[in-house]
Parts: sequence; structure tokens; C-alpha cells
Amino acid sequence: MSSKTNSQTNLIHENWRYAILPENATIQDAIRNLDEVALQIVMIVNNENKLIGTLSDGDIRRGLLKGLQLDSSIESIIFRNPLVLPEGLQRDIVLQLMTVNKIRQIPILDEDGSILGLHLWDNSTQTIQRNNIMLIMAGGVGKRMRPHTEDCPKPMLEVAGKPMLEHIIQRAKAEGFQEFIISIHHLGHIIEDYFSDGSHLGVKIQYLREETPLGTAGALSLFDDRPNKPFVITNGDVMTDISYNELLDFHDRHSADATMTVRLHEWQHPYGVVQMQGLKIEKILEKPISRTHINAGVYVLSPSVLDYLEVGEACDMPTLFERIKEAGKQTIAYPMHEPWLDVGRPTDLEMANLNFDK
Repeated sequence: MSSKTNSQTNLIHENWRYAILPENATIQDAIRNLDEVALQIVMIVNNENKLIGTLSDGDIRRGLLKGLQLDSSIESIIFRNPLVLPEGLQRDIVLQLMTVNKIRQIPILDEDGSILGLHLWDNSTQTIQRNNIMLIMAGGVGKRMRPHTEDCPKPMLEVAGKPMLEHIIQRAKAEGFQEFIISIHHLGHIIEDYFSDGSHLGVKIQYLREETPLGTAGALSLFDDRPNKPFVITNGDVMTDISYNELLDFHDRHSADATMTVRLHEWQHPYGVVQMQGLKIEKILEKPISRTHINAGVYVLSPSVLDYLEVGEACDMPTLFERIKEAGKQTIAYPMHEPWLDVGRPTDLEMANLNFDK
């Protein structure tokens, strides 16, 4: 194979054929494809196998915010005007187009609109360092996890042989985060002894020490030096595959002051539900399914919102969001579909160990 051909094709991903779905697919189908194929794009084709558009995580999140369900059709959220390229372009030209358009995937089409491949930016060729801080809330007593937490802070409970807290730090480090702050209270010395300054993990770790429990937001009032850019906050017992980088970018794109990750939660009523008007039966619903968005315990805050906290005051995150909202600031939700588990009970810890991808 000639060097010219190499320069043309070394951006084409070998698994591009798996990133194709028909236009009658559901949002659940698209989520599964994004998770399993992991190319960060789904190419949508019509019944003639011609490209009609693409889907990304962002398109899906916007659809969920509009009220679409997992079994909804993707038709209304397809991006129908993606950048596409013909076959045979040189590598440097493709990279330049990706850089200018701030995209990492470009479908390759023939003259008839059929897909010939997919240019994919090779993330391994660059190291993106994040200067944003990640704050991990690890000061809770963990009452529901007793007896496990009588002698061990909940975030230090092991999943697949390592503390949950270490999994969180290592995952964020893989996305370029270098600076971490851990809020500690209950048995906090165990956390400090284990992680110290973070140098053995190749990161920098500092601590916010709560003299009394300050809730899920109160520890933010203890900053010695306020962050100078938006920062990520996560509960120390949340195990998830969410992209912290994408969450930060979402926060920035929407000019938000506070962003909360939310997750669709479905609950089926165990009984038939009777809707009445006085004594008159209006409707009978047989074991209906209730769908709500729940707080997923990961956030992005801009530094200015720290003004809504008093030093040493106990405050939970929902209360802080209410204060920010009442002040006329921008509070938004980031709907997530990635694997997620709030390890709040012993059964959750068992599930985390069973499902963790070693």
C-alpha cells in the first residue's frame, strides 16, 4: 500500500459499519449503539441505505429534555445536515476540517450518498489536560451502609478491589483532570492517609475538612481559594461512566451558572390505579409506570454561585440550586443515560461489585 493511501485512510475507523442504524430506530437503540460501538456518533440511513443524518450524545440529551422517552423514535432528533466528505482526501485536510468545525467524526460518502467509511479523530494522539477542579464529596456518615461504614468512610468501600473514591479519581484523571479536592468529615483521616497529596496517583489532592456535617453543598463554603473557572462536583458514592469533559462542555455551551445531572427513573405501580372525580370512576390504569428525572449526584458550578453560601453553613445541593435559581441565574439539567449507580445501601455495593467492568 502506498504512503499516499496510508495518509488518506489512517483516520478511517475499522468498526464504522457497526455505527449505522435505520431511521426507524428508537432512542434506546441509539444509546446502546453509542455505548457498545463507542465511536461517539451514530450514522442514520434510510431504507435505500443512504445517509440521512447523524446522532450524538448531545442530540439524545436534547431529545430527553424535550420529553422523549427511551422507546421514542429518533426521527425528530436526527441531525440532518452533518458535514460529510468524499473518499480520498488527505489526512491533513481531514484534520483541518475537524479542527475548524470542532468535530471528531466525519462520514465518508460516495456520489450516491452511501457510506464508505468514517473519519475519526485519534484521541490517543493528543493529551488534553483539564485545569478545572473536581470536588468529591466524601464526608457523609453513611448510615444506610452500616455496619460497613462503622469503621470505614463510605467512599472508601471497595469495588473490584479498590475504594470507590479511587475509581472516581482514576476515571477523571483519564479525562485529563489533575486537581482534586476531597471534602471529608466522618473518619476523614482514613481518606487522607490513603490518598495523601495524590502524588502516587499522579494527581494533586487537597482537602476540605468539615468540623460538623455540612450537607452536600455546605463544604463549598470552606474554599480557601475560590476556583477561577467552572468545577465538577460528584458525590463520593456515585459510580458512573459519565464523561466529565462532556458535562463541562455542556455547562459552558449553555452559559450555565449551575448544571445538575439527571437520570430518567421508571417505577411501576404494583396495583391498578383508579382515577376518580368524586365517587365517579374516570379511568382505571393497570399497574401504570411512572417516569421522573432524579438527581444523579454530579454537578458543574461556576465560581460565582459560591456567593450564595455562608461559611460553615449546612446546605444541601438542591437548596443551593434553589437559591441560584431565585437569584435569576441559569440552572440547567444534563440528562444522562450512561451506566450509573448510587451506592447507598449494602445491596448497591453488591451490585457494583457484580457489574463493575474489570
